[in-house]
Amino acid sequence: MAMASFFATYPIALLGFALALGLIVGSFLNVVIYRLPVMMQREWTEQCHDFLEIKADESNKNGPEKFSNFNLAQPGSHCPNCQHQITAIENIPVLSYLIQAGKCKNCKTPISRRYPIIESACGILTVLVAYQFGFTGLSLAALVLTWSLLVLTMIDYDHQLLPDDITLPILWLGLIINYFGLITTLETAVLGAIAGYMILWLIYWLFKLLTGKEGMGHGDFKLLAALGAWMGWQALPQIILLSSLIGALIGIALIMLKGRDKNIPIPFGPYLAGAGFVSLLWSDELNQLYSAIFL
Repeated sequence: MAMASFFATYPIALLGFALALGLIVGSFLNVVIYRLPVMMQREWTEQCHDFLEIKADESNKNGPEKFSNFNLAQPGSHCPNCQHQITAIENIPVLSYLIQAGKCKNCKTPISRRYPIIESACGILTVLVAYQFGFTGLSLAALVLTWSLLVLTMIDYDHQLLPDDITLPILWLGLIINYFGLITTLETAVLGAIAGYMILWLIYWLFKLLTGKEGMGHGDFKLLAALGAWMGWQALPQIILLSSLIGALIGIALIMLKGRDKNIPIPFGPYLAGAGFVSLLWSDELNQLYSAIFL
């Protein structure tokens, strides 16, 4: 209560705390974004070897494959070029990257700009959530969803994959928080989860029957179901409209400006995640804007 009272009195302190928290969490999200798909691939490979009764070739392993224990905690952060173990002082979000001029302290190999960008993005998104909801239980729940959406966005962008390890837990978490009525009623949350999955499932099969191609992955169904569980079925039209509009504009821009082959699939998960975040924070404002323009 004392902390809530302090942040209510000094809202700028809340935003500063949110920024610091977001930067720290963003550093961990970088780990999840890189390692979770590798962990999944290793698990699938092991399952295939077991099923086919094939002995894995241990002689030609490199990259993450050389580590017997590879998960979100092990091995410790290190330079992939020289294997230099990154110390805590070298792992301060954004700041360490700037101090080291974007290079490994040991071998001077350039570090991807993606790391500080994701840390910064997580910090900004965390500040937006704190500004919108304050120091509340809803804010904490919304942060879990926001951080999960950021991870899903980047993994889908990299691998065209939305892991069940993330989509299913946030679906259940949405139902749990709405059992207590944090965002909507449990009834509308359950209907939102069902409708979110079924809408994209039907679109998938209609598109496949008409074209013989798969228009999206099953992870998209689960992600929209999760967003429906969080915000209720009433939010689904807004999320679908926003994600489709943004996806179409970016897709057309890529084709026109970069000559991207229109047959190359574009992941839909990032647009769903972005639309879900916008709807979570500004659903009422968007509805008012729509009414002012079209009604």
